[in-house]
Amino acid sequence: MLLSPLAERNWEDLCLVLEEVLDDQSHRQLFALELGSGTGQHVIRFAPKMPFVTWQPSDINEESRDSIKAYIAATHAKNVLQPVHLDASEPCEKWAGLSNKSCDVVVAINLLQYSSFKTAQGVFNGAGKILRQNGLLITYGVYAINGIITPSCNEHLDAEIRQKNPEWGLPDIDVLRQLAYGNEMRMERIIEMEEFYKCLIFRKLEKNQTP
Repeated sequence: MLLSPLAERNWEDLCLVLEEVLDDQSHRQLFALELGSGTGQHVIRFAPKMPFVTWQPSDINEESRDSIKAYIAATHAKNVLQPVHLDASEPCEKWAGLSNKSCDVVVAINLLQYSSFKTAQGVFNGAGKILRQNGLLITYGVYAINGIITPSCNEHLDAEIRQKNPEWGLPDIDVLRQLAYGNEMRMERIIEMEEFYKCLIFRKLEKNQTP
């Protein structure tokens, strides 16, 4: 079981956000896909708090998927499925057999800043197809706004990330808003979190809605 200190610090606050935004649907069974599940610490903590959600973890890395499996086995999580290989930069037809309009929730925690723009496009294109009407895409991370990164600690984080991979870096909220719009979603809320992190809540539009 891999251990992420950041996941240990933020899972509780993230869980509270998820519980709040999903509360009005807690009377029915939901299906949630987590993109880039990493160690698996988030999903196995979310599962017992929201038993009305069946969670599908995924990751591109085999080591991460092995860690998720170990956490599932250790916690006996009944509403967490075995992790699947999923590359969010690929067309959603390759997303582990998930069909159109099969998900109520798609979650991406600290994924977008460690990804290329092609992956961000893939996340929004895929979510726009696999989410049911009124489904939610929830992303968590650190963001630029109108091309500006503040405060200085976030500028340093962006520089560190880009040093690892020039294609990575803090995504711009306005660019993500446009990606959502192009995939029949709208940004519904920005929730301020600790350490300048934010949760962005996007909703799949009904056919008679306009962004």
